[in-house]
Amino acid sequence: MKKEGYRKTLQWVLFLIAVHSICFGLVLIIMPIEIIEFFGFRLYEKFFAIQGGVFHLIISVAYLMAAKKPEQSVNLIILSCFAKFSAAVFLFLYFFIESQIIMVLLSAIGDLLMGLAICYSYILFMKFQYLSEKSGIP
Repeated sequence: MKKEGYRKTLQWVLFLIAVHSICFGLVLIIMPIEIIEFFGFRLYEKFFAIQGGVFHLIISVAYLMAAKKPEQSVNLIILSCFAKFSAAVFLFLYFFIESQIIMVLLSAIGDLLMGLAICYSYILFMKFQYLSEKSGIP
């Protein structure tokens, strides 16, 4: 694969994760308590669900900014990985220590996989960018 192919892969990974975060954030904000409770959660008010939704919308901006210019976005990509891996650790701990809600476990697995996808595509992108600069490949 050429340098541009690895760049596009990284951009698509970040873009799709941003779309996921936007959709999930909007669902948390809009979804009625009764539907959220259908997935195994107990809510008496929606403040924390809405707060989580707003966080997802905010972090999606970082994913989109990193996707736009990955060569200049090392800090945003690190933030993206950190956000996904931190979420995965929190969700796994919550599932195993606090409450065995299957959606929490699925979310933990999803966040872990998204974090790995960002890291892997970024490593390939940077590795090929470095090698192409060393050998003069455009």
